[in-house]
Amino acid sequence: MSKKQSTSKVSTLASKVLSGKKKPTIAESKKLAASVLSQDEKKGQGH
Repeated sequence: MSKKQSTSKVSTLASKVLSGKKKPTIAESKKLAASVLSQDEKKGQGH
């Protein structure tokens, strides 16, 4: 099974948001959430 990875753009965005250098827009927040969920093999259910 291959592992999914975030794109460079998404990783850069996440880094800027976490460091406080950027306040994400709603669309950017959704993009970050989608990236995390796409990599979650259990699809966020009952962890």
